[in-house]
Amino acid sequence: MPINITMPALSPTMEEGNLSKWLVKEGDKVSPGDVIAEIETDKATMEVEAVDEGTVAKLVVPAGTEGVKVNALIAVLAAEGEDASAAAKSGGDAAPAKAERPKAETSKTETPTSPSDGGGRAAGEPTAATPTPAGRPADPPHKGEGEGRTFASPLARRIAKEAGVDVSAVTGTGPHGRVVRADVDAAIAGGGAKAAPAAKAPAGAPAAAPAPVKAMSDDQVLRLFEEGSYELVPHDNMRKTIARRLVEAKTTIPHFYLTLDCELDALLSLRTQLNAAAPVKKTDKGEAPAYKLSVNDMVIKAMAMALKAVPDANASWTESAMVKHRHADVGVAVSIPGGLITPIIRKADEKTLSVISNEMKDLASRARNRKLKPEEYQGGTTAVSNLGMFGIKDFAAVINPPHATILAVGAGEERAVAKNGEIRIATVMSVTLSTDHRAVDGALGAELLVAFKKLIENPMGMLV
Repeated sequence: MPINITMPALSPTMEEGNLSKWLVKEGDKVSPGDVIAEIETDKATMEVEAVDEGTVAKLVVPAGTEGVKVNALIAVLAAEGEDASAAAKSGGDAAPAKAERPKAETSKTETPTSPSDGGGRAAGEPTAATPTPAGRPADPPHKGEGEGRTFASPLARRIAKEAGVDVSAVTGTGPHGRVVRADVDAAIAGGGAKAAPAAKAPAGAPAAAPAPVKAMSDDQVLRLFEEGSYELVPHDNMRKTIARRLVEAKTTIPHFYLTLDCELDALLSLRTQLNAAAPVKKTDKGEAPAYKLSVNDMVIKAMAMALKAVPDANASWTESAMVKHRHADVGVAVSIPGGLITPIIRKADEKTLSVISNEMKDLASRARNRKLKPEEYQGGTTAVSNLGMFGIKDFAAVINPPHATILAVGAGEERAVAKNGEIRIATVMSVTLSTDHRAVDGALGAELLVAFKKLIENPMGMLV
């Protein structure tokens, strides 16, 4: 009996992914544990291992296909002693689906994927075939049987609606005759398939509610610019995911902002002493200090300890309950080509500054090389975003769900400070705490920020 291989879920929130590469070809024999494919998620490329033994009878989804839904059929194995060609023909409806397991390590390359691209594809782009369950007739080429239903991607329907095109009159070229964006674009260019004008409301009928304000479509934006004065750079999947999550965060989380100035002179002095006292170790490149602390390492530690000192702020909001965290797991925003990622220092409140420093360097290096595992950047209880190295004085960061707080760190700079009736020069750093007001209100956020300031200005407290 043929064995169906389906698109695995590589994380709890994954809905679809890109089938980046097949590492086997039809006719190859595979055993449990063999790496058979590379699947791209929004943050990493994962190697997928075979679960069953058999011969690759058919690769249903070609390499390079984007937006393959979780549990969609991607390949068929012929069991031992079974004819591969027969298995290829009957695969998809003869055996229960087998979800392959992801390998923990990431591959060397990655093009992250968005959980959803709206169902539309460019002309000539490969599209994953959707298996037909046993006993159910395949979708007709264009219309649903007896229903007059038109099969079209959501993106194609939206573009058709905006252009006044009757999507049911467009000939589909997608799988099973599905109408895709390219078909609608062709219909618009040909000037055909226009929808019938809407009927007028009878006299005395109540006025229809105004349509909600929508973002400008791609075509509407491009019409504002002279043709030839720009180039189109398609969004990669990481940028799509960042955009989706930012919209989600800013439209569903009531942000509240608090700003404080922290004096850094004592921290900078202690940092210099600790780095000077670092033991020397042998490496492949010769001798090097066992650690080299940065201001950001000490900010991470201070934020973690502040959360432990104000435990009510170490929380996440859900509609049914407040999630109170027992540990302070601090995510740190790391810029990578095409976007950013937030690797997490777990239990940062319990770790020494040297451990945090070395762990952060390792995570940041692997983040830039796209080698982080999902468990290294998913979750966390808060986050730190530091733009001080760019000379940014202060800014407000967007909360990264499920966190309820994020700390935006500005540059340390010399400023005139008045104290005890005298003006002196001090190195001052502005920090802004963004809070989810549902979980951390103004007073609680202020208490957390004051605890952070106390640790930054009295850094010896982070060593005991």
